[in-house]
Amino acid sequence: MRRLLLFFTLTATIWAAANTRLYLKDGDYQLVREYKVEGDRVRFLSTDRADWEEIPLEIVDLKRTEKEASEKAAVLSERIAIEKAEDDAILADKKQVASVPDKPGVYFADGANLVPLTEADALRKDSNTQKILQAIAPAPIIAGKATIFIEGKASKTRLTNTAPEFFFRLVKQERLALVRLDVKKNDRVVENVTIMPGADEIFEEQKQVPVFKKQYQSDLYKVWPEQPLEPGEYAMIEYTDGQIQVRAWDFAVDKPAVDKAK
Repeated sequence: MRRLLLFFTLTATIWAAANTRLYLKDGDYQLVREYKVEGDRVRFLSTDRADWEEIPLEIVDLKRTEKEASEKAAVLSERIAIEKAEDDAILADKKQVASVPDKPGVYFADGANLVPLTEADALRKDSNTQKILQAIAPAPIIAGKATIFIEGKASKTRLTNTAPEFFFRLVKQERLALVRLDVKKNDRVVENVTIMPGADEIFEEQKQVPVFKKQYQSDLYKVWPEQPLEPGEYAMIEYTDGQIQVRAWDFAVDKPAVDKAK
């Protein structure tokens, strides 16, 4: 439907652009399909009478006629180029979406290529138990505070693209987010958790980065930040509110290398 609409729009535009105003020096004009200068006469194909006519060249404002025709041609050319660029982008997007693997996970869009991010081990440390670490599964809910973290100060996946795009195929129908990680000693904090007595209320504190999301399938999203990312440690996460269940795919954004030759 969109292509049919585009065809009719462009056809109408081209038809209108093909009609030229043949200006006269008194300010009036003739609407013509085409014209040509022959000696001291100007012959034109009138759009009103669909026939060839001619008038003296001396009464025609040829400079104004040619200037307007050139401007209309430039506008039309730009409009067609924009429409083509939009169509090309849609086709490229569809092609890239079709190339996303069925395997759940996060894939960094590096140009036309997709680079899978490695899922990190999300660990939990409870404040009321000394140095108790356990992988996130469903975890026992104990009143107090907990920290969900990834071991190590820095991700092995380094990006210099401050506006990265990711395809996220969910493991389950859960929530997804882009979060900035806090580096604490030798670990990177994904979220801090407060569990109220009785385990009736769980508060999860994440440093979520505002993102745009585009859904293609029930489990497939394209995600990209609303603003360029500052250098630092990040993770794409999948989580369930109130269950302290987090899966994380970590990466880092570095400052682009400075070209010393410039």
